[in-house]
Amino acid sequence: MITQIGSVKNQLIKEIVVLKSKSRERNKKKLIVIEGQKEVSLALISGIEIEKILYCSDIIDFGDIENLFQDKIGSIPVFELSKEVFSKISYRESTEGIIVVAKSPQKELSDLKVNSNSVFIILESVEKPGNLGAIARIADGAGVSGIIICDPLTDIFNPNAIRASLGCVFTTDVVVSDFEKTKEWLTQNQIKSFAAELNAANFYQYTDVSGRIAFVFGTEATGLTEKWIKGADARIKIPMLGEIDSLNVSTSVAVLVYDAMRQREFLV
Repeated sequence: MITQIGSVKNQLIKEIVVLKSKSRERNKKKLIVIEGQKEVSLALISGIEIEKILYCSDIIDFGDIENLFQDKIGSIPVFELSKEVFSKISYRESTEGIIVVAKSPQKELSDLKVNSNSVFIILESVEKPGNLGAIARIADGAGVSGIIICDPLTDIFNPNAIRASLGCVFTTDVVVSDFEKTKEWLTQNQIKSFAAELNAANFYQYTDVSGRIAFVFGTEATGLTEKWIKGADARIKIPMLGEIDSLNVSTSVAVLVYDAMRQREFLV
């Protein structure tokens, strides 16, 4: 059964606006908002539990919704929105007219799978959702084993992060933790940590990063704190040959992660 919504004052629409804008509300209700066919498709592939489907028939046909959800469509409430109402809860029409409310994935460090060649990304207090999303997309592309967000200043399931990742926040295991728990987990699993740090003596391209490893990255503005600089097993840096002293954090992640893949001979 499809419920039609034609007013921006509808209670469900109000609730979604709040969910999208406030991480505290997302954490409290353990719900997230996913926008776009690609993003929703990757959420479904990753086993994310969808609670509500909202679509705009001026942008997408219901048949396309059925094709996307297949046998799940009959068990999920569906809401058809007018274009005005859909624009109230969407970022852009290019998301192809679909938004879903889903249960937020809840994972712990113990859920992360570790093998002999695992590569993990540790992010300390990264602030910008767009960077988190870009890093999740890099992690998916490189086959990273997991992302650990320590002492977060933004929410990995912020709609901007989901959008920037094209849904890859769902295809790689993401865990929120803190320094102490993460350090203990690294030790228990015999994972060597490499702090990406401007004043490091060693360049990444001359560093052996084989085996179980984790790259640690800091905030966009100030980099890593002393506890991670001193607490990591090694420090490495990316050579900067111009006037600027550092790269965007997502670019730094890409450089180091793909070099780790090269060393593992996953890439030619």
